[in-house]
Amino acid sequence: MSEKGEVDLTGAKQNTGVWLVKVPKYLSQQWAKATGRGEVGKLRICKKGNQGKPEVSFTLNEELTVIEGIEDKTVSAPREHPFTMQTVGGQTLAVFTENSSDKIALEGVVVQRAECRPAVSEGYMRLKRLQIEELAKPVRLSQQLDKAVTSNYKPVANHTYNLEYERKKKEEGKRARVDKQQVLDMLFSAFEKHQYYNIKDLVDITKQPVIYLKEILRDIGIYNVKGTHKNTWELKPEYRHYQGDEKTDE
Repeated sequence: MSEKGEVDLTGAKQNTGVWLVKVPKYLSQQWAKATGRGEVGKLRICKKGNQGKPEVSFTLNEELTVIEGIEDKTVSAPREHPFTMQTVGGQTLAVFTENSSDKIALEGVVVQRAECRPAVSEGYMRLKRLQIEELAKPVRLSQQLDKAVTSNYKPVANHTYNLEYERKKKEEGKRARVDKQQVLDMLFSAFEKHQYYNIKDLVDITKQPVIYLKEILRDIGIYNVKGTHKNTWELKPEYRHYQGDEKTDE
């Protein structure tokens, strides 16, 4: 839709009446194949006297009756499609179109509703049967291979990321948790030598599981998320005591 939300109401001024017709899916698909190639069929409207309802039917062009791709078979769509006429009732319905410039236009007000149904025939029943069979097919099928596939994806016993996860899991399992005070002593001893450590170095020093170590670090340390020492831990100010002349960078 345009930025100002403008709608072309020329159709309303011309009092253009349009029909709203429901058609079978296969029919709309066949019409799409004829885009830009002229007419798709003929519409017949026959009146029964002055008071009778009109009889309406649509005849599909013969070259559009061929339907391909159903179970690798070629079937024919029905040509004759009688209309079942319906009243609009108390509703006010309109048809709008949108062009490539996002311009909205009113094409007209719906004055007649109808349903386009195929004439029952042996060809139509065969088409419906094949459509039902096609929908009933499973999406995935198992197939036995006569020889190994060498050009496509090959299955492996285990993927690299799974092996890496198992390796880390085993390493974590080897690191038995020790008393919290022992871990604190190791951490304070390490921070007396250096102000900043990444978590990997602290794991190597304490030999403790990462999750357990982080729980303890949150009590005594600060995790730097930016700056020169990004992604490192340091002690909270109240716990700091460094050897030599090493100072904080505050």
